[in-house]
Amino acid sequence: MKNFLISFLIFPILLSGQNLKINDYKVTILSTMLSDFYIGEWGFCALIELDGKKILFDTGSRENTVLNNAKELNIDLNGIENVYLSHNHKDHTGGLMNLKKNFPNSFSVAHVGEGIFYSRPSNKGDKNYILSNKLKITDLGVNFFTHKNAKQIFPGVWTTGQVPRKYDEKNWSRLGKIINSSGEIEEDTIPEDQSLFFDTEDGIVMISGCGHAGIVNTIQHIKKIIPNRPIHKVIGGFHLLKLNDKKLEWTAKKMLESGVKVFVGAHCTGINSTYSIREYMGLDSKSAIVGSVGTVINKEGVFPGYME
Repeated sequence: MKNFLISFLIFPILLSGQNLKINDYKVTILSTMLSDFYIGEWGFCALIELDGKKILFDTGSRENTVLNNAKELNIDLNGIENVYLSHNHKDHTGGLMNLKKNFPNSFSVAHVGEGIFYSRPSNKGDKNYILSNKLKITDLGVNFFTHKNAKQIFPGVWTTGQVPRKYDEKNWSRLGKIINSSGEIEEDTIPEDQSLFFDTEDGIVMISGCGHAGIVNTIQHIKKIIPNRPIHKVIGGFHLLKLNDKKLEWTAKKMLESGVKVFVGAHCTGINSTYSIREYMGLDSKSAIVGSVGTVINKEGVFPGYME
């Protein structure tokens, strides 16, 4: 017991000692609901480029959306070994098979959270798209790596793994059912929900698919993994579209306390909710925006294109 307590106390110190900062990065949104010249959809995908490495975060909903948008944006998806899936829902995993078929030399490693392959039974069969197509996906040459705890995918780039739900941020439908690892049917809280993050000179950059674990819960989890660093930018879907003003104000306050200076709300964040977050945080239209297809975020700032 004594050894366990010592290990628990020094765990953040060990992680901090392993903390490597990313010098250069670029996040390009390839799938989300808002677009101008490209294809918009209810889904999410972003290409993340970090010091010469690339990782595809989620794969959109329809099989051709990311393919077409990447082509229009002159983005080459060849040679990208790693794909990261935030959770099981089809609007984040639906493009994977077609992407692998079109780029057989890419996406051989898929990082997923513990629980993504749990069955989601309904009266129409299993609702888990990624589980239903797991064999087809592996036959194409995709190897799944499951994460339960925080881990560096490669130097300086982390997955949160499963996020502890300290705060009451119930960002899911509450109607779905899941068969857990013990074979019991329970409410589907999307336990596998995970976010990706990396540290930079300005602070930590966090990318989320839907934030079903809660944006504040995720931020607090990251701050324990890499202590004493501000969360500088948060990007992606955060399922804030149904929140009332009181909850939005609380969320904004917690982000401010964590050091957030840039907020890019895409996909399920909600347009009005993003504007409310901007107001509550006292940010301007250059640092708190609704993300659209083609929006680029890098160390210089946010570049939304025509959809400002």
